[in-house]
Amino acid sequence: MLTQQRLRDSLTSKRSGHRVSAIRLRPARPTEDSSMGRMHTEVIVANQAGIAPSPDEAKTIHKLQIRLIPFLFLLYVVAMVDRINIGFASLTMNKELGATSQQYGIAAGIFFIGYCLFEIPSNLILHKIGARLWIARILLSWGLVAALTGLVQSVHQLYLARFLLGLAEAGYYPGIVLYLTYWYRQRERARTLALFLTGYPVASVLGAPISGFILAHVHWLHLGSWRWLLILEGIPAVALGFLTYFVLPSRPSEAKFLTREEKDWLQAELQRDEQIKPRGRRHSAMQGLANPRVWHLVSIYFGMMIGSYTLSFYMPQFVQGLSSDYSNSLVGYLVMIPYLASLAGMILVSRSSDHRMERRYHAAISLLVGGIAFLSLSGVHSPIVTMVLLSLLAIGYCSSLSPFWALPSEFLTGLSAASGIALINSVGNLGGFAGPYVIGFISQKTGTLYGGLAFAGISMLVAATLVLFLPKTADVRVPAEAQMSP
Repeated sequence: MLTQQRLRDSLTSKRSGHRVSAIRLRPARPTEDSSMGRMHTEVIVANQAGIAPSPDEAKTIHKLQIRLIPFLFLLYVVAMVDRINIGFASLTMNKELGATSQQYGIAAGIFFIGYCLFEIPSNLILHKIGARLWIARILLSWGLVAALTGLVQSVHQLYLARFLLGLAEAGYYPGIVLYLTYWYRQRERARTLALFLTGYPVASVLGAPISGFILAHVHWLHLGSWRWLLILEGIPAVALGFLTYFVLPSRPSEAKFLTREEKDWLQAELQRDEQIKPRGRRHSAMQGLANPRVWHLVSIYFGMMIGSYTLSFYMPQFVQGLSSDYSNSLVGYLVMIPYLASLAGMILVSRSSDHRMERRYHAAISLLVGGIAFLSLSGVHSPIVTMVLLSLLAIGYCSSLSPFWALPSEFLTGLSAASGIALINSVGNLGGFAGPYVIGFISQKTGTLYGGLAFAGISMLVAATLVLFLPKTADVRVPAEAQMSP
């Protein structure tokens, strides 16, 4: 014991010039020259260049999940409600404003023009000044614009309000994707993203019946119910903007809920993830924007967004068209069903993706299911079969999200991650403009939504095919030394 104490003192001496973060003494196996079976003491030292002293790993990750994900999830639910509630508002808004199908498509999609213009600058600002301040700013500005949209008096004012809403919200989603890379290792990101992204279907599960109820019952101050729908659903973003500033830490170093040991371990683990990325990874913002693989992901996401926002903006109208007896409240409950089904699919696919450390096939197969369901809708008129296909469509699209968004962090880091993720989301989201515009045009010419649904289905199938053409990325596995416990 005295020898071991001297050894510790020697290793931690200031004269050594090294910071020793962990020492472990254990009996070594007998060597060939120890015929008497004597045991040598093996000393394992982890310094700054090696392994940080490990706290309870599962406990630390659980802390992150409990402290970060529920709040980020809530913010995402509010964001999606404000973005897509125009789909429910359209049930009475179009008639009051005199909007045609094509004009509604432009109003729904013009959001993404403003979104695209400011998304990359927004993400770079977030990376520079911190998530807490910038995400709070995003929430406050989009909440105010979302609520004021309920006061528009013409189609052109609606265009302007939706464009400004896109500017205000720009950077939120890719900012959160980037933010999660500051906290989670590569092997946990698909599941973590899935927990966050369940906000997309939950926004419809919760928002659909609430929106239907407001449309049916809220007619205060002689204002149309669709106006109150937009006003009331914009207020939570403003309140959460103030809350975000006080409760959301920007980086692990600011996390008061982690111990010093947990912070050091987490930083060491994240640094090791960065070191095992491909040597050719990009570091600067401009190089991230010029990366061919980033643009490949942009093209995939463009097709995905055509399907996504066709589903969001047109499902209420499509379901209402199944029967003239459906009230606005009943439409709200029916729209909820496909998104409930998608929750289970998202969790199962993300777990499988993380377990196998495989992204391409998980995303492609999910998109294939969604695309086939879209195409099948164009030839089905039974309400029951329609709801089944809508459920498969929601499962397919939603399940593709987490494996898809785990792909950029496999080869991007630092500023290149900030710019690359923002580029994928901003340009890809232009599919949210192209889809509603084309579908509105087709619907106005044909008098039915079915031709537009076929267009959306083909877009998702093209996206699935493009996923399979992505370069195969070597599995991101933990080096053997990283698996050793100190």
